[in-house]
Amino acid sequence: MKLYVLIPFLPLAAFIINILLGKEVLRNKAHWPSCLAIIGSFIISVITLFDVINGRVINEDLYTWIISGKFQVSIGFLVDQLTAVMLIVVTCVGSLIHIYSIGYMHGDKGYYRFFAYMSLFVFFMLMLVMANNFLLLYVGWEGVGLCSYFLIGFWYEKRAAADAGKKAFIVNRFGDFGFALGIFMIFLTFGTIHYAPVFSEVKNFVGHTVNFLGFEVDLITLIALLLFCGAVGKSAQIPLHVWLPDAMEGPTPVSALIHAATMVTAGVFMVARCNAIFSLSPDAMIVVAIVGAITSLLAATIACVQNDIKRIIAYSTLSHLGMMFIACGVGAYAAGVFHLYTHAFFKALLFLAAGSVIHAVVHNDIQRMGGLKKYMPITYAVMFIGALSAGGIPGLAGFFSKDEIIWSAFASHSEVGKFVWIMLTAVAFFTPFYSFRMIFLTFHGKFRGTHHEEHHLHESPNVMTIPLMILAAGAIAAGWAGIPSVLGGGAHFAHFLEPVVGHPEFHGTHAQEFGVMGLSTTIALIGLVIAFVFYIRKTDIPVMLARKFKFFYVVLFNKYFVDELYNLIIIKPTFWIARKFLVGFTDAKIIEGIVNGVPKAIGVFSNKLRRVHTGIVHHYGIFMAAGAFFIILYVLLWR
Repeated sequence: MKLYVLIPFLPLAAFIINILLGKEVLRNKAHWPSCLAIIGSFIISVITLFDVINGRVINEDLYTWIISGKFQVSIGFLVDQLTAVMLIVVTCVGSLIHIYSIGYMHGDKGYYRFFAYMSLFVFFMLMLVMANNFLLLYVGWEGVGLCSYFLIGFWYEKRAAADAGKKAFIVNRFGDFGFALGIFMIFLTFGTIHYAPVFSEVKNFVGHTVNFLGFEVDLITLIALLLFCGAVGKSAQIPLHVWLPDAMEGPTPVSALIHAATMVTAGVFMVARCNAIFSLSPDAMIVVAIVGAITSLLAATIACVQNDIKRIIAYSTLSHLGMMFIACGVGAYAAGVFHLYTHAFFKALLFLAAGSVIHAVVHNDIQRMGGLKKYMPITYAVMFIGALSAGGIPGLAGFFSKDEIIWSAFASHSEVGKFVWIMLTAVAFFTPFYSFRMIFLTFHGKFRGTHHEEHHLHESPNVMTIPLMILAAGAIAAGWAGIPSVLGGGAHFAHFLEPVVGHPEFHGTHAQEFGVMGLSTTIALIGLVIAFVFYIRKTDIPVMLARKFKFFYVVLFNKYFVDELYNLIIIKPTFWIARKFLVGFTDAKIIEGIVNGVPKAIGVFSNKLRRVHTGIVHHYGIFMAAGAFFIILYVLLWR
C-alpha cells in the first residue's frame, strides 16, 4: 500500500466530516476528526522520513489529471529529502497547534468551522509540499491562501478581522499573478511543468533571451523572478509584507500554524525546490538576497516599538523569513531550510504562549500587562525559552540555524554576501532586544491592568500548556540536527538535504567562522542586556529616548508609513476609478443604460404603436390601402 498517499488525504477526510457533521452532530467534539487526522499524518510522515533516510525517494504519478494537446499534468507526489523535512514541520507542529486549539477555542460558536478550516488548510499545505509538478504546487499554493482568508477572518463579525482577511487575500493576488506567469513561462520553455524534466533541462537554456514587455531579458532570470513574485507575496517580503501583521486579527492558533510555522514558509520552500533554476541566474539570486535582507532589517526595527504582543511576533516572523531568503540568495539553500525548520518550533511556541497570555488577560497590549510570571509560570518559562531561541542565544535551536545563515552570507561567493552579512549582524542585535522587551513588559514588574483583570489572571489549562512544553523542547533541541562541524557537529541536516539543494562552495577558515559566530553572538547578548536595562532597571530610558528621537519613533511605530503610502498611491486611486468610471460611467451609463434603456425604449414604442389601434374599421382600411400602394410602388420602381 502507498502509505504516503494518506498524509494529505487524512486531513481532507477530517474537513469533510467536520463541515458535514460538525455543527449538528459533533458540536463540541469537532476537534476529534481534525486532531486524529493530523496526528495520523504525522505518524506516517515519520515513517516516510525513515524511508527517505534509507534511500527511498518517491516520484510517482497517481493518475493523469489534464490532457490538452502537449499540455499534460498528473496528480503526482514527490517525496524526497526536502519534502520529508516539510512534512515533519507541517504535521508535527500542526498536531500540537490542533491540540492547543481545543482549549483556546473552547466555547466558540464556530468551533466546528474552525477545525474544518484548519484541516482543509493542512490538506492544501501538504499537497503543496508533496507536489511533483508546478500546477499541483499552484493548487496547494492557492488553497492555503483561501484557507488563510477563511481563518484570518474567522471572527467575521469583527470589522478588523474581516478587513484583515480581505487584505491578505488581495495582497497575495499581486504575487500570485507573477507566480502564475512564471509557470506559464516554464511550460512555454520546457513543454512540461513537471519538476524532474524541468530541473534536468534548465541548464540547456542558459544564455537564452526572450522579449518581455519590449526588452530582451535573460530567460532563466525572468522565470526565476516571476516565481519569486509568488514567494514575496506568500512569505510576506517587502513590498508585499503588509498583510501579515494585520493577519494577527485571526485566532492565535491560526497565527501559529499559518503565519509562523507553515504557510508563510511556502515561498522559501518553493525557492529551495527550484534551486536548479535560481542558481543559474546570479541576478535573480541577488534580488532574493537583497529583498530578504531589507525585509529582515526593517521588520526587526519595527518590532522594537510595537505594543501588540502578536504583532511583535508577526514582525519577528517577517524578519526571520527575510533571513531564510538571504540564505537562498547566497546559495545556502540548506541553511535557509534549516532555519525554516527550527523557526517553526520557536515561533509557533511564541505565538501559542502569546495566546496563553491573551487567554488570561483578554487583550493584546503589553503596556497593560506586567507581573504575569507569578500567575502564569509555565507560560513564562516556555516563552522565555522561545525568546532565547529566536534571539540566537547559544545552545538553542535558533542559534545554530541563524548563525549558519550569517556565516553563509559572509563566506559566500555572492556579490552581495558581505552587504547582507552586515544587515544580518544588525538584525542579530534587534532580535533579542525586541523579544525580551516583550518578555520583560509582559511578565516582569507590576501588573499594569485593572484590578478586575488581575483578579481573573490564571495559567492556561493542560491541553494548552502541554503542547507549549513540547514546542519548548523543540525550540531547544531542534537545531542539534545541524550543529556545524566547527563546533564538533556533523552538519547532518545540510548533508541530508544535499541531494536536493546541493552543497554551496564557501571560502573561509575555521578561525573566521568562529569570529563571525562570536561577533553575532556578542551583539545578540548586548541586545538582550540593553533590553534588561531598559525595561527592568532603568524603565524611564525608553520614554526619554522616544521623546528625544520622536521622529524615528513615530516612523517605526507607524511601520515606515508603508500602509499609508499604499493607501495614497493604490487604494484611493482605485476607489476613485471605481466610483467615477466603473460605477459612474460603466455601470450607470452603459450597463444601466442597456438594462433600463431597452425596456424603456420598448415602452415608448409600445405607447406609440398603441395609438394606431383605434378600433375604427375605416382607419384599418386606410392603413391596408397605404400598405398595398407602397408595395406596388416598390415593385414598379426598384425591381
